[in-house]
Amino acid sequence: MTVAGPPPSLDYHEAVAALADRGRFGVRLGLGRTRALLQALGDPQLAVRGALVAGTNGKGSVLALAAAALGAAGSRVGLTPKPHLVSYRERIMVDGRPIAAADFARHVGEVLTVAGRVARRHGDPTEFELLTAVVFRHFAEASLDVVLVEVGLGGRLDATHAWDGGVAAVTNVALDHTDRLGSTLTAIAREKAAIIERGDVAVTGASGEALEIIRRRARRVGAPLSVVEEPPLLGMDAEGIVVDLPRLGPTRVGLAGRHQAGNAAVADAILDGLESAGIATASADARRRGYASAAWPGRLEWITAPRGGRVLLDGAHNPAGAAALAVALDDLLPFLHGDGGEQPPVTLVTASMDDKDIEGVVAGLSASRALEGAAVIATTPGAMPRAMPAAEVAEVWRRTAPRIGVVSTVDDPVSAVDRAIEQGRGHGLTVVAGSLYLVGAVRAHLTDDPELRDPEPGSVPPEPASVPAERTGR
Repeated sequence: MTVAGPPPSLDYHEAVAALADRGRFGVRLGLGRTRALLQALGDPQLAVRGALVAGTNGKGSVLALAAAALGAAGSRVGLTPKPHLVSYRERIMVDGRPIAAADFARHVGEVLTVAGRVARRHGDPTEFELLTAVVFRHFAEASLDVVLVEVGLGGRLDATHAWDGGVAAVTNVALDHTDRLGSTLTAIAREKAAIIERGDVAVTGASGEALEIIRRRARRVGAPLSVVEEPPLLGMDAEGIVVDLPRLGPTRVGLAGRHQAGNAAVADAILDGLESAGIATASADARRRGYASAAWPGRLEWITAPRGGRVLLDGAHNPAGAAALAVALDDLLPFLHGDGGEQPPVTLVTASMDDKDIEGVVAGLSASRALEGAAVIATTPGAMPRAMPAAEVAEVWRRTAPRIGVVSTVDDPVSAVDRAIEQGRGHGLTVVAGSLYLVGAVRAHLTDDPELRDPEPGSVPPEPASVPAERTGR
């Protein structure tokens, strides 16, 4: 079965809908369709070099840190955050700005034009496969110095692996997506390590049996491998940490949480790899400035609610991420005490997708001393086919987290966070975690970033720029 060709032109909302419609084909791992799409588009991925980053957790933080340092060095940088939080355009970033709506619609229309031909031989491309083709088409057009691409699922058969940028990194390996990647760390590590190709420079922050798998893969393909150890943590506050990085010494990192120490070390090793591969260079000064100014929306991100009270956003959608958030909460809470030293009341707003290990997430989060006795509001990420009903989320919390306080349900995520803020009476702490889709819905409700305002349906967006933005910082 093939899909009919697209209309002659698409507006932004039609383009998003056309991609989302491909969700009916589900997740189908394999490189044949993506390679065929890229070939039909003239192989735009061959025009860009950079780093492909796999791993269970920390991929986004690593990319944000590396991109900030490269930007501080004056490089033009392409980035692929996943998933988007507010606008679909966030999935394709250039120099920290999302792709323009008109550019996005144009690229989607042109990729869909060739998708029908690909489908006749390889089957219908999925949403993520089409998006991957759009990513590389836009990056090739933008005359970038370096691109940092986050693997979608696993590595070996992920659509992004149709590209080899010269540097391959695996942040870490833990159990996640076991239905597709395998039920053991060894199996999952093999899937992730497969992004390391002959001729690459490889980097990893993995340890134990996963590290041995990655070492074997690197040896097999003759790729030099840099194994990163977590650097000493020298200090922290509510807004970030200070770590002792090799060659840089004490370095401020503008991302909160002690787990960012390891991510900063991996990002620094990726920059070393990009330099040794002759792709891009960031000086020690640029790295320090970039790491200090780095931001990663929705990951231990602080937001002040319009009516008072602080909101902490973090995805924490798998057990490892939940455990990291639990430690971070205990670390951060002393910085949030009032003048009298009292702990602010804490309310957790949480949701889950039904393919996630919610029991593992609850176990990880409920280990936090900061959440002992906290109120829990279970909600849903929104109207999504894979969203777990709020009542089911609440039942897991009641059954498996006895140290938690009252558990209630509010189906609408916006209403749920409004209730949590109200319960805090303007001086409480609301933690939003368990799903990045939930974090996105809450972030859109509490913030207004002009860069993320999509055009109104039916409006005519400005024409995309006909030439790349002027390079700066040279």
